Amino acid sequence: MALTIDRSDLATWPNAITLARFFCIPVFVWLLVAQERRASAAWLLAVLGSTDWMDGWVARRFDQVSEFGKLFDPGVDRLMFLVAIPLIMIDGSVPWWVGVLVLVREALIAVAAIVLGIRGVPRFDVTKEGKTGAFLLMFAFPMFLGANSSLSYADVLGWLAWVFAIPGIGYSWYSLIFQYLPEAQRQSGKAPRPSDTV
Repeated sequence: MALTIDRSDLATWPNAITLARFFCIPVFVWLLVAQERRASAAWLLAVLGSTDWMDGWVARRFDQVSEFGKLFDPGVDRLMFLVAIPLIMIDGSVPWWVGVLVLVREALIAVAAIVLGIRGVPRFDVTKEGKTGAFLLMFAFPMFLGANSSLSYADVLGWLAWVFAIPGIGYSWYSLIFQYLPEAQRQSGKAPRPSDTV
């Protein structure tokens, strides 16, 4: 079933918040790559992560939940991961294996979403464990970056980064293996075959 988007679904406060977060991604790149201001880049990334809940809360609070928003919000989150993490890895502020584990998981999710969409499988919501993993990692990576900066509390950030990263990776992979993949398999069995829809 094709996604139908009404103009009223686009012009909402939750989507405006998500759009603002989207436009902050190139600012993060500029701060880290062009200006080499790790502390500022870390703070911006932390703000983006801490406000991730805001668009969803506003959507539910003011009854502005839309199908577009359900795709736009996680899409921006995924883009933020796919842009920020490689740059932080190149910067040397995070161990390569931490970045690889997160990027591989995100890549698998993205590929699965494309395949399922082509097969006509309905989109299913993010689980509590998936949200928890994303939330923890959205704080872990700014902390890794801040730990490699000139901040006076950089050592504390280095310790806290692991406190957030380890369970964040665990929740993320748990949600993929034990929730999303089984649900995708169940939904694939229910989806009509192309020959059935002719």
